[in-house]
Amino acid sequence: MNQTAAQIQTDVRERVIDAAEKLYQQAGRERFPTVDAVRRLSGADMNRVTILMREWRQSQTTQAAPVAVMIPDAVQQANAAAVAAMWTQATELANQSLRTAQAAWEAERQDLDDMRSELATGYEVQAAELDAAKSQLADNTAALDVANGRLADNAAKLAAAVARANTAEARAVEIEHRANDLNAALVAAQDAAKNTAAELEAERKRHQVAITKADQEASDLRGQLAAAVSELATAKAKAEAAEQSYQEQRKLAAQEAHRVAERTALLEADQDVARKEAGAAREEAAKLRGHVEAMQVQNADLMRALADKKAK
Repeated sequence: MNQTAAQIQTDVRERVIDAAEKLYQQAGRERFPTVDAVRRLSGADMNRVTILMREWRQSQTTQAAPVAVMIPDAVQQANAAAVAAMWTQATELANQSLRTAQAAWEAERQDLDDMRSELATGYEVQAAELDAAKSQLADNTAALDVANGRLADNAAKLAAAVARANTAEARAVEIEHRANDLNAALVAAQDAAKNTAAELEAERKRHQVAITKADQEASDLRGQLAAAVSELATAKAKAEAAEQSYQEQRKLAAQEAHRVAERTALLEADQDVARKEAGAAREEAAKLRGHVEAMQVQNADLMRALADKKAK
């Protein structure tokens, strides 16, 4: 869309005019600044700068003053006699005005040619800058694509690392839970072993007391048997010495001996039972000791497994 100078915003006009004046002053007011230099300094677009620079250059060009068509005094004095000379002078004045106008037109045409040349140069510079910007944009786009590819690779690697970390954390939690379970099982096994050992010790003490008691009873029975045998021998001696006169006593002695024999048989039977109970108690104690040793081996295996898990 083409614009006129009057349609351009005031701030743009001021920037362009100020830039042109500044560059014109820097050149010593000997030559007009180029359109491209004004565009660069003002920051305006080429179209507006071109329109405003044409107006500004026209304002800087001295306008040709209109030639007043007046009859000179010489012509008036000469009157009709000097018509030829008046016509010659009038023609010279007209030609002078024409030459002045032509010089102004030539200057304006030259200025327009200069502006066209400057515009062409400015457009070529802009085209080169645009090509350079496009090339830079292409390079930046390629670099951005490479960066995006690297970013995508890094994001994938990060996601994989996060997944591996989550898996490792889950495995660590599982191992910790298993370790806790093994610790709990180990503590329970140790408690059970302690309880079993206490029970075995109590049972051993009970069996020891029973064996001691059985041995004491057997010793008492042997003492009683020995006393009974001694009494029987005494009775027999007395019976043999006074067999005829003490028949009744021999009967009593025989009966007593029978009773002692029965008591002895009972005592021996009790002693056999006590020995069997003591043997059974010893076997049970051996079994319990084996059970305790097996549990101790199991506990040692659990401790080694736990140590291996913690080391891993």
